[in-house]
Amino acid sequence: MIDARRRWMIAAATAAVAASLARQAAAQDAPREGRDYRLVRPPQSTEAPAGKIEVIEFFWYGCPHCNSLEPLLTDWVKKLPADVAFRRIHVPFGDRRHQQLHYTLEALGKADALGDRIFHAIHVDNDRLDTVDRMTALLSRFGVDRKQFVDAWESFAVRTKMRRAAQVSEAYGVDGVPAMAVNGKYYTSPSMAGSNQGALRVMDWLVAQERRAAK
Repeated sequence: MIDARRRWMIAAATAAVAASLARQAAAQDAPREGRDYRLVRPPQSTEAPAGKIEVIEFFWYGCPHCNSLEPLLTDWVKKLPADVAFRRIHVPFGDRRHQQLHYTLEALGKADALGDRIFHAIHVDNDRLDTVDRMTALLSRFGVDRKQFVDAWESFAVRTKMRRAAQVSEAYGVDGVPAMAVNGKYYTSPSMAGSNQGALRVMDWLVAQERRAAK
């Protein structure tokens, strides 16, 4: 009886130590404010529907780091649960024509479908896509009508979206890309998290934090 009780006490103590070590490991692995992400001050309003958590990617077509993140991010977005709303904001860095290209494609409903083609053209084919003629030469291969493209390119709506993107980028304090924001409250990036995969893990954690806070 004594031996059995002793074995039970040893087992209970061992389990308690294991649980404590697990909690410590989890705390050490959890993203840290100021290292893996920062708070957005002041918090920004979101465009997500009620009850959804907004995730934003700030990017630039001409950025090689955005290009390397793109396939991983695309897979990540495909697996997002229904309560997460994802959108992209093209920052006004580098050649503003790339920003205008993105919002022109968005106006045509083609940005999501052709974004990877744009990255490939710039970073693999070394096509700078720095003129409308270069852009339409590429996009015509994917069914984009030149006149429709030019009309959208020159439209007030596209110019307005460009200005709004610049305002949002400034409000979040974007100083490099790629970068991501979660629900208007948190900001992270591969450079903060240590890698592309690290940034995606931080975003998963921040989304989970927001989901728990909403309960």
